[in-house]
Amino acid sequence: MTRSAFAPLPDDAGYFGRFGGQIIPPELKRVMDEISEAYDEIRARDDFQQELAGLFADYVGRPSPIFHARRLSERLGGAQIHLKREDLNHTGAHKINHCLGEALLAKFMGKTKVIAETGAGQHGVALATACALVGIPCEIHMGQVDIEKEHPNVTKMKILGARLVPVTRGTATLKDAVDSAFEEYLKDPRNFLYAIGSVVGPHPFPKMVRDFQAIIGREAREQFQERHGRLPDQVAACVGGGSNAIGMFTAFLDDEGVRLVGVEPAGEGLDTPRHSATLTLGQPGEIHGMACYVLEDEAGNPLPVHSIASGLDYPGVGPQHSYLKEHGRVDYVTATDDECLDAFLTLSRVEGIIPALESAHAVAWAMRTAPTLGPDQHLLINLSGRGDKDADYVAARLSL
Repeated sequence: MTRSAFAPLPDDAGYFGRFGGQIIPPELKRVMDEISEAYDEIRARDDFQQELAGLFADYVGRPSPIFHARRLSERLGGAQIHLKREDLNHTGAHKINHCLGEALLAKFMGKTKVIAETGAGQHGVALATACALVGIPCEIHMGQVDIEKEHPNVTKMKILGARLVPVTRGTATLKDAVDSAFEEYLKDPRNFLYAIGSVVGPHPFPKMVRDFQAIIGREAREQFQERHGRLPDQVAACVGGGSNAIGMFTAFLDDEGVRLVGVEPAGEGLDTPRHSATLTLGQPGEIHGMACYVLEDEAGNPLPVHSIASGLDYPGVGPQHSYLKEHGRVDYVTATDDECLDAFLTLSRVEGIIPALESAHAVAWAMRTAPTLGPDQHLLINLSGRGDKDADYVAARLSL
């Protein structure tokens, strides 16, 4: 693919090829267009860019480092594994990157409340943090299953002053939290901002969240070249909605020699209904105001999905990921719950780094792939978050 295939996307209507857009009622489209106009205005302002850059450096702790996992690489044999350490960010994941941008946008637009969904709780914690920083009330909707599973993050959100809304409908997980948050947002879209937690939803959110997350890949590309005098051979990240992955991939899209790999959750197996492998087994459809790949039944309703990682159990996916799949620029593969747990424990015990279960999917792929390659090959993995939130759950599941 040439640069022209990626640089202008999305188009003015928010489409990445046939994916994306604004599949929403006319009255909500007007609100989304206002957000788009405000975002385009604010991102062009030097004072905004300087304020955001200052917060990235002094509040988040950017740039996040790249760590060469030497002991893991030696144990596996084959390729060298490197980790982009987004887990070291303030709040423990990549989510703070776009949450700061969204909170500043809400302040700029004079919004009175910021609303969001969360799965694993990382987006909820990051948004509650950003809203506390700028002084805007924050309301987080979270599935009851995830509340029980991710208790440490629930506590953090409450400490930070966010109002937590438990969601018990449906499967009581991420998709249902999105529905609940969106319903609250529709009560007053003029004064509320729905701060979407990934590169999903109606335009401009897939573009806007991507732009804020693209700092991951920009840093990583420069850091890797400075240290190794070359680019990595393969770059990988986990994919649920897809924000950490698109943040990492964007800087490498035009590097034809770099293979990009998105790792979806195979859950309990692709031959069961207990997975969230949207790009692997889904089909083009519509969900939450966008066109994208969707896991759905014959009637076109989203299927219940599963992943051991609460942040990945979503039946849709970002429209840009759908576009990149169809154009063959990114290879989308899977890792099972069991592979994820093995990677979680292995990275913890070999390198002293406890990864989020979401990130452990990408680590599992690296552990599977490295032994098949030579030692001159380099794999760069986006370690999108830390596993503090998952430690009690994993310990109980594995009887540690």
